[in-house]
Formats: sequence, structure tokens, C-alpha cells
Amino acid sequence: MERRGFMLWILGLLVLASMEGSSSTLSPSGINYEVVALIAIKTDLNDPYNVLENWDINSVDPCSWRMITCSPDGYVSAIGLPSQSLSGILSSGIGNLSNLQSVLLQNNAISGPIPAAIGRLEKLHTLDLSSNKFSGGMPVSLGELKNLNYLRLNNNSLAGPIPESLSKIEGLTLVDLSFNNLSSPVPKISARTFKITGNPLICGHSIDNNCSSVFPEPLAFPPDQYDPEVRLGHLKRFAFKELRAATDHFNSKNILGKGGFGIVYKGCLNDGSTVAVKRLKDYNAVGGEIQFQTEVEMISLAVHRNLLRLWGFCTTENERILVYPYMPNGSVASRLRVSLATTSALEVKSQCSLFALSVVTSDFSC
Repeated sequence: MERRGFMLWILGLLVLASMEGSSSTLSPSGINYEVVALIAIKTDLNDPYNVLENWDINSVDPCSWRMITCSPDGYVSAIGLPSQSLSGILSSGIGNLSNLQSVLLQNNAISGPIPAAIGRLEKLHTLDLSSNKFSGGMPVSLGELKNLNYLRLNNNSLAGPIPESLSKIEGLTLVDLSFNNLSSPVPKISARTFKITGNPLICGHSIDNNCSSVFPEPLAFPPDQYDPEVRLGHLKRFAFKELRAATDHFNSKNILGKGGFGIVYKGCLNDGSTVAVKRLKDYNAVGGEIQFQTEVEMISLAVHRNLLRLWGFCTTENERILVYPYMPNGSVASRLRVSLATTSALEVKSQCSLFALSVVTSDFSC
């Protein structure tokens, strides 16, 4: 009897140990509140292409779900669902994802009001609901997002005044409220770029009327203010001089490959780690740094066992650079070219078809 009691005690300790890492996301009844919140979001959205198919109410770990990114300690930190033809409404359950840092829902057809519960997301730094069909007023609770950097609500049907509470957020980089039906008064918002063009009750009916409070200050840090530890979500922001040194001034001997978007170099960081440094072309393209940082966040949300995770980035007035872990086996193209001379066209086509099923790459074609 004593031995049986001892074994039950040991078993209890093992169960507690296995729950230690995830118990903070469980309710007293053992339900993962992040799963419940995400399922509420899924339920209220129409998903014609089933991109949310693996969001399962019976799952205990949403970190493996599509379009979801988690922090190193296992909390949901980002939702990335841009351009997925989603409609329906945005559930107020989003306010229960207390560790969210980034919400990217742009270029869909989501309608209804913006839930006031978003104001509970204290860690949120990026909120992009642009180019949807949201209506009603802007929630006053948006002013509670003290860590917000980027707010894009442009190209919706929002009406009413711009909340004065937004003026309380000190770290804003971009606020884009253009092309809605918002009205005066316009509060003083301390963002580097503040766009309200295309709101007839504020700007008149001419879309050429430039009533943006735009401050064209470059978002790149001045040399005396650059902080290499600044991060975009979980990504590290590298200093340009660090990457230049890592690649021996982008020496041609370190080139790993060239593509339509830039040149990839092999580099060695100060800590001894080897990286692949992709120096992008056309860094002055339309959209500039703000667009680049949005795209970086979207890339960072991509999760697949055969897809390299983005480590970090660098952006200056003249440079746009992505940093990936270095893989020594070469590119997809170089691996396929090895046997191309001795393989028939039909066999090559078959290999491409099979390979594409298991490998995700941005520059792959057959």
C-alpha cells in the first residue's frame, strides 16, 4: 500500500512538471484560453480558402497553427492573415490574447466595428486592419495601447471623430487613417507619419487635397541614436556596419547566390554564428521603410519545417537587408542543376512536382 501511494505521488509530480510550461495559459478548468480566443475569431470569419482549417478547438497548442507566431515561451504573439479573402466580423475574443504583439489582417473584406477589446492588448506594437470594410467609430480604447508603433486603419468605412486618446501614445511611428469617413476635430498625434487624406468631412471631397499631417522623417536611426537591440517582434534589428563587417564589406567572394530581389552573401557575426545576408535591390521603391517593415513582419510569420525562419533585418536610408541562418547545402536551384545534364525533361518535371510538395521557397519554379 505504501509503495502504491509513493508511486501515485511520483506520478503526480510528473504530471505537474509536464504542465509547468503551459499552465499559465490554462483556465482553472484546464482550457487553454488562447485556443478559445482564436476559435472565437475563426468562428466569426468566413474563410473561403480554408486557411484556418487547422485551427482546432481540441488542440492544446495553437503555436503549430497556420498564420500564428508564438513567443519563445509559448504564447501567441502574432496573427498574420493578410490578403486571404476573409469576410465576416472580428471577434472581441481577440482581446483575450494578452501577449499579442502584431495583428496583420489587411486586404480582406472584414466588416462591422473594430472591437473595443483590442485596447486590452498591452503588448501590441503593430495593428494593420487596412483595406477592409470596418465601419462605426474608432474605439477610444485604442489609446490604451501604450506600446503601439504602427496603426493602419486606412481604406475602411470608419466614421465619427478620431479619438483624443490616441494623442497619449508616445511611441507611434505611423498612423494611417486615410480614406474613411472620419470627422473633426483631429487630435494632435505625435506620430512620425500621420495620414488622414481622403476623409471628406476633414479634408473636403478632392482626393488631391493633401491634408495629411505627414512628417517625412526617415525611420532609420541617426548614427548617434542607432540602437542595434531594437527589434521588430521577435526579429533582431542589425546595424548596417555589423553586417558589412560580417560579409567583409559585401565581398564578391562571399556571394552565395543572386536572385530577382537581390544578392545573398555568407557572413560571420561577432558571436561566431554564420548567417546568410540578403541585400535587397530597389530599396527606394514606393512605400519605403514602413512598407518594408510590414513585409518583414509578414515573412517572419511564415512557419514551415522546410522554410528558413527569418532571424533579423537591417534598414537604413539606403539599405534593406534580411538576415537568415546559413544553410551549407546550397540553394534549391543549385541542388537541382547537379543532375540536370543527365536527367530527362520528364524526370526533371516529376522531381520538381514532388519537391514542391515538401519544400517552401520564395524563388522556386519548375
